[in-house]
Amino acid sequence: MGNFKFPTAFTILFVLIAVVAVLTWIIPAGLYDLAMNEALGRETPVPGTYKEVEPNPQGWIAVLMAPIKGFYDPIEYTANAIDVSLFVLIIGGFLMVVTRTGAIDAGIGRLLTALEGREIYMIPILMIAFALGGTTYGMAEESLAFYSIIIPVMIRAGYDSPTAVATILLGAGIGTLGSTANAFATGIASDAAGVTLGDGLVLRIVILVLCLAAGIVYVMRYATRVKADASTSIVADQLDAHREHFLKGSEEESLPEFTRMRGIILTLFGLTFVAMLWGVITQRWWMGEMSALFLGMSILVWIVGWFEADTSLSEKEFIDAFIDGARDLLGVALIIGVARGIVVVMDEGNITHTILHALEGLFGSLGQIAFINTMFFVNTVLSFLVPSSSGLAVLTMPILAPLSDFAGVGRDLVVTAYQSASGWVNLFNPTFAVVMGGLALGKVSYDRWLRFVFPLLIALALIIMASLSVGAMTGSSSGAPPAVETVEEPATTETGN
Repeated sequence: MGNFKFPTAFTILFVLIAVVAVLTWIIPAGLYDLAMNEALGRETPVPGTYKEVEPNPQGWIAVLMAPIKGFYDPIEYTANAIDVSLFVLIIGGFLMVVTRTGAIDAGIGRLLTALEGREIYMIPILMIAFALGGTTYGMAEESLAFYSIIIPVMIRAGYDSPTAVATILLGAGIGTLGSTANAFATGIASDAAGVTLGDGLVLRIVILVLCLAAGIVYVMRYATRVKADASTSIVADQLDAHREHFLKGSEEESLPEFTRMRGIILTLFGLTFVAMLWGVITQRWWMGEMSALFLGMSILVWIVGWFEADTSLSEKEFIDAFIDGARDLLGVALIIGVARGIVVVMDEGNITHTILHALEGLFGSLGQIAFINTMFFVNTVLSFLVPSSSGLAVLTMPILAPLSDFAGVGRDLVVTAYQSASGWVNLFNPTFAVVMGGLALGKVSYDRWLRFVFPLLIALALIIMASLSVGAMTGSSSGAPPAVETVEEPATTETGN
């Protein structure tokens, strides 16, 4: 058992495809009548119209075909996975091009120099910066590069390694928890739920601000306590060893110089996400337009970099950087199709509506507040099994989002419950490589991290649940009302999904 490693999301999802195929031989096939939901602009199941139909059990060939079909077969409420996957690859290329100019590392170095002697202010500034990365593009693995930079500075300033770990891990993690324009979480989930990225944005901003404020206060209080009394550190018995390890040779380490051109590139980097939000909210952009934006900005950053030797990339270096960035996110792009393979098997086996019917009976009697908090709980449990936010989005949203129609809750509120649950779990999930990698880099054991972060986790969960409850009560989410209330004459279909 000592060598046991939790399976990857790919293995879990492929096993689920096989399990669902077996279920098509067991679960009765059935379909709802569908009717046009004017709020969504799509046909949705009509409560009370479920009926059993001829079964269509799926075999081993269907299991092998499912991940392939997941890319190009249209799934109800969603665009083709190829559109989403292509966007993921392009944004990966964009991020790598900016990174290769040295602009991000130089920005961190400029901040550290400016705050020398006032390092306590690094905590809110850096946590906000990492949260912006999390909320806009789901910053995760990229954050691992900053541990070696920030840990020595924190230790030299009188804090400890967990302070640096918390600043990075909680900053980026809370940003992802409160994703506003994160295409890998909220974007994919919104697409799968049949709503736009702008739907429910106000509530997600509220959750982000409240949770980030709680996180900043929590980390700053801990850091202040450690500086005043080192024995209060959760790694008090390791402080000398940490100082020897992290400060050895750190004086010689240097970051790229913050030049005028790198400042311009960082500005362009931030404006790209501002432009994406503007396009999504006001121009109804989706995957095609956003892909074009990030492709164009990649080229613009490259051209701007020509004007300074330190940021200049040759044509080959630019292409290599873009391809390397896309390669880094290839796993995310592929998992979208694999996860949709589950829905493909369910649809072709005619059991999607049967499961929806069962869940309707289970959750349909819940009030709006109980329903949305149950969605948060369900996604919390599933997040342990599928730590990939994109994989979880495509796995759960096609089933959970339509349930909101029966409960009278906006679909975007279900998306917010999903992303909050996924982000919350991934602040401490032992199956999430970013958590375990960050703790390993900071030489903080997992059990000590749990003791450190547990009170904050409770506070964040309460903030999220209270926000979701207020959203359900006030109808602040902009999703659709129940399908039965948006149509006058339900129209039946022959094929359902």
